Amino acid sequence: MSVNTVLGAVKAEALGVTLTHEHLSVKYEKFYRSPPPIHKNKFDGGIGLHNVAFVRQYPYSSRTNMDFTDPEASLDGVRLFAEAGGGTIVENTTWGLGRDLQLMKSISKATGVNIIAGTGHYLSEVQTPETLKMPLEEMVKLMTTELTEGCIDDPEVKCGIIGEVASSWPIDDFERRCIVATAMAQSDLKCPVTFHPGRNREAPFEIMRIYSEAGGDLKKAVMSHLDRTLPSTVDLIDFSDLGSYCQFDLFGTEVSFYQLSPETDMPSDGQRLDRIKVLLEAGKVEQILVSHDIHTRHRLVKYGGHGYGHLPVAVKQHMLHKGISQDKINQIMIRNPARWLTA
Repeated sequence: MSVNTVLGAVKAEALGVTLTHEHLSVKYEKFYRSPPPIHKNKFDGGIGLHNVAFVRQYPYSSRTNMDFTDPEASLDGVRLFAEAGGGTIVENTTWGLGRDLQLMKSISKATGVNIIAGTGHYLSEVQTPETLKMPLEEMVKLMTTELTEGCIDDPEVKCGIIGEVASSWPIDDFERRCIVATAMAQSDLKCPVTFHPGRNREAPFEIMRIYSEAGGDLKKAVMSHLDRTLPSTVDLIDFSDLGSYCQFDLFGTEVSFYQLSPETDMPSDGQRLDRIKVLLEAGKVEQILVSHDIHTRHRLVKYGGHGYGHLPVAVKQHMLHKGISQDKINQIMIRNPARWLTA
């Protein structure tokens, strides 16, 4: 059993500790949010000691922070992940977010970390008018081609997953079409997929309904961002009963005010682990995945952040202190990703 990386196929047993939802470079400028008026001048002059506290609190008010295109910073971050025992990163940057396959290849070569690229489309608001008109059949063909033959922007690279396939709330026509196309491609290829839900508790359930009714395999699907989407443990258990992977992928985000959804309290790492323990107690260990979803500069070590090595170092220790065994940690960080990624 093997998976496509940007440098070629790799056996499942060689993946090691795997971050299942990250970005190494992404164009996120369309999600800018104005800062509180009292802080409007605190985001000038890049990111440094003079303003990193404000950037941490209001990350989407700094255009520098949202320009997530610092190759050296990303490279250094992946090196630290490798030093921490990391083996693989699943890079979730899809069409609409500025996927950079050349950067993925160069970082993989320099660090020895396997990098897996994704295909598919992000939210409709970041797509071109032409893409928004793309017929269902063309979407399926694009994903199938990039998974089996080579990417449009680099024929030497085959994608290893579909995703992240993103939708807002309510789900619009383009995003619904993307979900259906994902299901059709997945049903044919038996490949892994990952979804980004809108910021509403109904969104994960609705995505899986559309996907499964179109023929997609729930057991090969990941639902991202459950830490900010399903705060209710009842909802979390109900969703896990559908059979997909439940991903907590905002580890390292420790500011409770969430600019992109102010009515939502962003949990701490400790609270994320408490929710994971709920799933463990319900016998769901084989459905849990974890990651950071790093997509802004302030979360990289160069800019004062936790970096890609946060999970295999700090969070792993936190898990042990909370009574999560090393075997369960290995299941979550190594065995679950390997099973999801291989057909």
